[in-house]
Parts: sequence; C-alpha cells; structure tokens
Amino acid sequence: MKKTKKNKNKITHFEKFLYFITILLLISSPLIVVFEKSTLSKVNYEVEKIKKKITIQEKENESLQMKINELASLENIQKVIKDKGLEYNNDNIKNID
Repeated sequence: MKKTKKNKNKITHFEKFLYFITILLLISSPLIVVFEKSTLSKVNYEVEKIKKKITIQEKENESLQMKINELASLENIQKVIKDKGLEYNNDNIKNID
C-alpha cells in the first residue's frame, strides 16, 4: 500500500498579503475618521471666528457710515460755515447748463 500524502492547507503569499491589507484597513479606518472629524472641527472653529470678526467689522462700518451722514448733514455744514466766519450768499452761485 502506498501512503497518500496529506495536503496541508498552506497559506499562500497572496493570501497573507490580503490578510495584511485587511487588518491594516481595519486599524487605519477609524484613525482616518477621527483625524478627518478633528480637522473638520478645527475648520468650523476658524469659520465661526471669522464670522464673528465680520460681524464686528460690519457694526463698525455702520457706525462710521452714520457718523459720515451726520457730519455731511446740511445743519452741520452750516454750523461749520458760521464757525469759520463764512456766509452763505445765494447771489454768488452760478448755474452752468
């Protein structure tokens, strides 16, 4: 009688490589997700910080615009004219067509 050789279930190099890649993906996937979420959180924080600066600047712009309108008012101009010793003379105004 001949002895039959038993085939051992050997793992091939390709199977080892596939196992390695699978384990690597299983380990790295959660790490990548956490990294991406932290990056997103940081970006959102920066966006909120910039929005706050924009709001502050818009309020300052509105305040300055109101001050410009106040200083450019006819009453204020007439007050400055009187303080400087000038007078409004309608006869000296010429219209050009």
